Amino acid sequence: MQSPREPARAGRPRNTQIDAAVLDATLAVLDASGYTRFTLEEVARRAGTTKPAIYRRWPTRQHLVLAALARRLGEVAVPDSDCTLCDLAECISVFVAAFDRMPPGVLGPLLADCTAEPGLRGDFMTMLFAPPRAAVERTLTRAIARGDLRADLDLGLTLDLLGSLVHYRALFGHAATSNAEIERAVETLLQGIATDYPRLVEHSRQLQGEPDLHQLHP
Repeated sequence: MQSPREPARAGRPRNTQIDAAVLDATLAVLDASGYTRFTLEEVARRAGTTKPAIYRRWPTRQHLVLAALARRLGEVAVPDSDCTLCDLAECISVFVAAFDRMPPGVLGPLLADCTAEPGLRGDFMTMLFAPPRAAVERTLTRAIARGDLRADLDLGLTLDLLGSLVHYRALFGHAATSNAEIERAVETLLQGIATDYPRLVEHSRQLQGEPDLHQLHP
C-alpha cells in the first residue's frame, strides 16, 4: 500500500494524437453516413483505436459528435466594415457559413438526441450556436454605437430574427439561403430597426463605388 508520505503517481498523459484522430474520424463518418447511421465502431476503426479509448475521452456519442462539429466550426469572424447594411448581410452569411460547415442531415437528429438531457442540450447550444451568435452580436453592438441602429434595440430578439431564416432552412433542409434572399431579409429588418435606413443604403452604395442616387435624380 502507498505510504502517506509517498507522492501520488500521476496518471498516464492523454495522447493528443488519438484525440485528433478520433475527431477527424468522427467527421469522416458523419460526412459519409450522417448521424442516424453513425457508429463508434466505425470511428474507432478509422482512427486506429478502440471504443474504450473513445469513451475515456468522451462519455457519450453525443459528446463526441459535438466536439467534432465544434472543431470543424472553428473561429467565427466578426463582420466589421463600418457599413451596417453590408455587415448585417455578412451576419446572415455567418450563420449560413456555420451551417455549411456541418455535415448534411446531422444537426436535426443530433439536437433531438440531445434534447432529453438538459446538459447535452446546453452543450449543443454553447458549442454550435453560441459562436456565430456572439460574432453577430458584436457587429450589432458596433452598429448601435455608430448610431446606425436604435439604442433601444432588443439585441436578443434581433439576433433571433437574423438567424431564424438560416436556422429554419438548415434544420429542415427544404431550401437554400441565396444572396438575394439575404439582401431582402436585411432590407426588411433594417427598415424597422435603423435610425435612418435611406442613409445606410446611400453609405453602402458609396463604399461600393456606386453613384449617388440623389445626384442621378435631382
